[in-house]
Amino acid sequence: MVYGVSAIRLSCVPSVYRFSQSSFNGARRSSSFSLLLKKDQFSRKIFAQKSSYDSDSSSLTVTASEKVLAPGGQGDGSSSLTGQLESPSTISDDPQVTHDVDGNEMEDDEKVEVEEQESVPSALANNDEEACNEEPSVPLHMKVSTEKSEAKPRSIPPPGAGQKIYEIDPTLLGFREHLDYRYAQYKRMREAIDKYEGGLEVFSRGYEKLGFTRSETGITYREWAPGAKSAALIGDFNNWNPNADIMSQNEFGVWEIFLPNNADGSPPIPHGSRVKIHMETPSGIKDSIPAWIKFSVQAPGEIPYSGIYYDPQEEEKYVFKHPQPKRPKSLRIYESHVGMSSTEPIINTYANFRDDVLPRIKRLGYNAVQIMAIQEHSYYASFGYHVTNFFAPSSRFGTPDDLKSLIDRAHELGLLVLMDIVHSHASNNVLDGLNMFDGTDGHYFHLGSRGHHWMWDSRLFNYESWEVLRFLLSNARWWLEEYKFDGFRFDGVTSMMYTHHGLEVAFTGNYNEYFGFATDVDAVVYLMLVNDMIHGLYPEAVTIGEDVSGMPTFCLPVQDGGVGFDYRLQMAIADKWIEILKCVVIHF
Repeated sequence: MVYGVSAIRLSCVPSVYRFSQSSFNGARRSSSFSLLLKKDQFSRKIFAQKSSYDSDSSSLTVTASEKVLAPGGQGDGSSSLTGQLESPSTISDDPQVTHDVDGNEMEDDEKVEVEEQESVPSALANNDEEACNEEPSVPLHMKVSTEKSEAKPRSIPPPGAGQKIYEIDPTLLGFREHLDYRYAQYKRMREAIDKYEGGLEVFSRGYEKLGFTRSETGITYREWAPGAKSAALIGDFNNWNPNADIMSQNEFGVWEIFLPNNADGSPPIPHGSRVKIHMETPSGIKDSIPAWIKFSVQAPGEIPYSGIYYDPQEEEKYVFKHPQPKRPKSLRIYESHVGMSSTEPIINTYANFRDDVLPRIKRLGYNAVQIMAIQEHSYYASFGYHVTNFFAPSSRFGTPDDLKSLIDRAHELGLLVLMDIVHSHASNNVLDGLNMFDGTDGHYFHLGSRGHHWMWDSRLFNYESWEVLRFLLSNARWWLEEYKFDGFRFDGVTSMMYTHHGLEVAFTGNYNEYFGFATDVDAVVYLMLVNDMIHGLYPEAVTIGEDVSGMPTFCLPVQDGGVGFDYRLQMAIADKWIEILKCVVIHF
């Protein structure tokens, strides 16, 4: 596997959860304001640009200012999401762009063969009452319909024996107690998910129930916020009236409301309009962006971001035209950041990256592009690693459909698109992100100091939490399913796997450093689950874990007792090369 960085190529539960019927207040009234609508244009046609990446413009219109705020605005040369986004003519006609580079493939020393096992179809969740009586210790369960998956059934192989790692590396036998305990915890979680959620395939589709879901009769909104004392859905659609659409809470801390369609059959919340959840919490009144929001923007003149109800009409949704490329024998990865990819002093766009940068990456001989900073992040200087909205692509670079057209174009060129996904930590931003979402410190994260990364100034997930597992597993699947990403580079995995986060620790290769009390077994089990889900449902997908510790079993199949990654990205090697190159004195 080869990485290209700045022109350098480097080797490289369950009690059972039932949704309650929500309340609906007839006092709600629609507002004529929509963040993405012109003032007098109240049709559902929000984004009038072509779905194809061949379109030469991409416009977003906003009431009053008629633009969406981009960092720095026009004054500093930053690009905006609004107006006409100039898309230079593509250079796909260049014979160099589409030439076959398979002949240049390098030997893949890190390839791991995964033994196929018979799959077991997911069962429906057990009876609610029985599950409540049997094991009340796990906080939450959600019964998700499997109707959508019937046309394309998928299943995940059951856990294996987890013993093959000892054949591969007999040294591990001295740490068998720890490794067998780790695998037992993984199997226990898989069995619980199978029993109470209908399987990992269903469990990883939380976005079909939580957040905003559309039906023929209206819109349902659900949010897990057990610490909130009251909740209401607010936004442009009801003039931000906290008394208009009061939500009801079930016994598992999930707030819910159903909004019926308008009398003319139109959706109760217009596509492109701003939304938030208004909550009375132990920390006071709080307006939060929905945790499962699919798009968010920073409105003109405002500092906090706003959630956007993103649901274009079917004829306006981007339709993928090209199949995903087959996984190559050897990966040559070009690492990139969309916003920083322009030769001009601007924040670049998905459209420009699609038209200008992708053909160049193809000409250089790469067969995969890894894109940083996809998940929405309020703090641009974090390079995308302080995520605030996990299901939303960054609005600085364009719309969700713009990102889809970028990925589709990459697939046409034969390039895999890997997402730099951040599940190791989250932004400590209280206004825009998950931190103190329901007014409590331990909602998505560990309590106290364990829930704070002292060096990164960010929050750390509680991987033992049932709902955190649902959130993160569903998040990984969302990007694969909705945007057709071909895999992930998981950021900061070393920080996840150890309670010391790999800080101020010198890993020498002594196995005692990997298997002991400093290992966060819950986090490792999550990594095993997410690799299980990805490789089971998307066999061609690639998973890369950023680990500088050298954790043994990291790239061995989960069924054999490993963590399940396809590749390890040893960033310390890349950092060392950069350090050496900076110190080299060239004499002419």
